[in-house]
Amino acid sequence: MPPSTEPNHPDDLAGLDPRVRAAIAITPAAGTRDRIIDITTTGRRTGQPRRIEIFFYRARGRTYLCSGTSGQPVSWYANLLAEPRFTVHLKHGVRTDLPATAVPVTDEQERRAVLEEIVADLNQPHDPGTIGPTRIQDWLSSRLLRVTFNPDG
Repeated sequence: MPPSTEPNHPDDLAGLDPRVRAAIAITPAAGTRDRIIDITTTGRRTGQPRRIEIFFYRARGRTYLCSGTSGQPVSWYANLLAEPRFTVHLKHGVRTDLPATAVPVTDEQERRAVLEEIVADLNQPHDPGTIGPTRIQDWLSSRLLRVTFNPDG
């Protein structure tokens, strides 16, 4: 699916340094390493910072985090539901920390369109997600969050 054709679609990378934009605006040609970031969330019970390594995805002209195919609860997702502000740590190409906000994608039509694009990207011959062939039905129960970058904090 091409980048979003939605009218008045906001550029989720607006206001970011061009080098940062390039690191986030991955294309289907991007390798596994280019798709990996760290995120720091706020622990929903402790209030302490929690840093993990995670894949990020570009679909429909936006940036997403997704829990993958297990359908199981994941702490980073629960943390972002409780406190949607977090930090994205870019570590390939350019190293920087970006304040961001996460919003759950709950609209079923949008979820499916985004997940279909993610699955199509991951099923390329060069296997950028290093997970082998995958099917959309395996991803439908995943947790999906849209990321908005907040360059001014």
